[in-house]
Amino acid sequence: MITDEVMTLVDKGLMLPLMEEFYTIQGEGYHKGTAAYFIRVGGCDVGCHWCDVKESWNAGTHPPTDVESIVHNAAKYSDTIVVTGGEPLTWDMEPLTKALKAKNLNTHIETSGAYPLTGEWDWICLSPKKNKLPEGLIYKKAHELKVIVYNKHDLIFAEEQAALLNAECILYLQPEWSVREKVIPMIVDYVMEHPQWKVSLQTHKYLNIP
Repeated sequence: MITDEVMTLVDKGLMLPLMEEFYTIQGEGYHKGTAAYFIRVGGCDVGCHWCDVKESWNAGTHPPTDVESIVHNAAKYSDTIVVTGGEPLTWDMEPLTKALKAKNLNTHIETSGAYPLTGEWDWICLSPKKNKLPEGLIYKKAHELKVIVYNKHDLIFAEEQAALLNAECILYLQPEWSVREKVIPMIVDYVMEHPQWKVSLQTHKYLNIP
C-alpha cells in the first residue's frame, strides 16, 4: 500500500511512478539515431485507442521512485535523457529536470501537452491528441511537433495544430504503426505537396530495439 507520505512526495514531483528506464537509440523525430536514456513515467488519461504502451496509463501499477535515484541511474549511461510516458506532465517535472541539470544532462520530453508545462527542457517534442488538446503555453515552447497519422483527418488536425506553434518548431507527420502500410503513401504524398512537413518513422521498431 502506498502511504499518504509517499503520495505527498509524488504530488510534489519528488517521487515519480516509474514504469521503466532503459538506454537505447532514439527512434523518432529530430533526434532519431541518437543514443539516449529513456525514463518512462506512468500515468495518462489522454486515452489514445492506438497507444502501444497502454500499460503505462495506470500510475498506481508503477512504483513511486525517488527522483534522485532515477537521475543517478540515468547519468551512468548518457548525457541525453528523454522523459516520456504515459503522459509525463501529469506530474510536476521541476524536481526531475533540476536534478538532471545539476549533472549537466540534456533534458528532452515527449508529451501530448495535455497538462501545464513544468520542468526545464532542452528539447520539447509535442505530440498533441484530439481528445485532450495541449495547454496553450507549450505551443510557444515546442521544438518539434509530431502528429501521429491514423487516418486522413489527422492531416487536417496536424495543420490546425501547426498554426498555433512558434515559427521555429519543426513539423513531423508519423504513421501510426498498426496502419503504417496504409498511411505511409498518403503521408509521403502530403509532405511532397507541403514541404514544410517532414516524415517521422518509428525506426526503433524497424531496428527491433526498445
